[in-house]
Amino acid sequence: MELFDTLTRLASRLESQRELLETEEATKNAVIMPIINALGYNVFDPSEVIPEFTADVGVKKGEKVDYAIVVGGDPTILIECKPITTKLDFKHASQLYRYFGVTSARFAVLTNGQYLWFYTDLDSPNKMDTKAFFKFDLNDFDARDVAELQKFSKTVFNLENILANATELKFTQQLSGILAAELDSPSDELVKHLTSKIYEGRFTSAVCDQFRPLVKTAFRDFINDRLSNRLKSALQGVDADSALPSDSGDELKPDDGIVTTAEEMEGFHIVRAMLAKQIPIKRVVMRDTKSYCGVLLDDNNRKPICRLHFNGSQKYLGTFDADKNETRNAIDRIEAIYEFEEQILATVLRHDGTKETASASEPELSSHALDDSI
Repeated sequence: MELFDTLTRLASRLESQRELLETEEATKNAVIMPIINALGYNVFDPSEVIPEFTADVGVKKGEKVDYAIVVGGDPTILIECKPITTKLDFKHASQLYRYFGVTSARFAVLTNGQYLWFYTDLDSPNKMDTKAFFKFDLNDFDARDVAELQKFSKTVFNLENILANATELKFTQQLSGILAAELDSPSDELVKHLTSKIYEGRFTSAVCDQFRPLVKTAFRDFINDRLSNRLKSALQGVDADSALPSDSGDELKPDDGIVTTAEEMEGFHIVRAMLAKQIPIKRVVMRDTKSYCGVLLDDNNRKPICRLHFNGSQKYLGTFDADKNETRNAIDRIEAIYEFEEQILATVLRHDGTKETASASEPELSSHALDDSI
């Protein structure tokens, strides 16, 4: 997805330039304008994006909102920007709130570059809600978040469709926040509810304290097990011919000790995205091991593209030189893989220029022998 890749690159740049974005103008130029542009609106065309949009409200004269995006000839999306250092709060949306009711705008966005909070009038017509129905975090998003953001793009913008989904989206995100809080620190009510299913004694504060960490651990184990199973199912289904070794003896078994994590999957897809313009992505294959997750060309152990060492608290990206010597590069976020695009591409081009063939003296290595290869 082009928008997903653009946002991933922006997220990487945001982190590397965060200290330089202390002013509102710097944040607008480095992050907000590129996002608007990625949604298909020409930030240099005032018929599509109006900077410093003015709409006098009562005795308030000359106030301006940073941007107004024009859809169908009318200002439809108002955007108020704050510096990256600002901790967003609804009080920062005061101008948006006033302008919303006196313009044709149907959506308002409050942003500091990292967060984009989307508002509309679900609670009362022509009056901007005090709670956002959609929150996008540039440092923490997935395909579903990007799909929601994509709905505001120029090519697919449909007012009725967005509004029809806004209420569900608003409550879904709020419920997700509650679940996240419960997962991190289970409330007394949740602990009592779950404990009553397995404990017949009197529920006291001591019992609550005893079961709280057990509930937390059970939650995390349940989620990790489900996630692991779904990832393995995905690998065995979509692109099964390229994502897993064809030899049934090399297939991942539930008891082989190998767990493919969501971060490894994300890293694998980033590598695929970087190479998509150079080679067919089906040639880029994942082989997970107990110690690292390998990314190979043509499912060939002798053609390593990179390695994802994500099992420890410090993540490393393994890259290879012309002699296939691995260098472990410390990274603090998965998006940092993009910073090694040149080295990864050079490795693939070297492999493509070397027509290796298996011989009796150099047998094909099994996936379980990867740790000893290269």
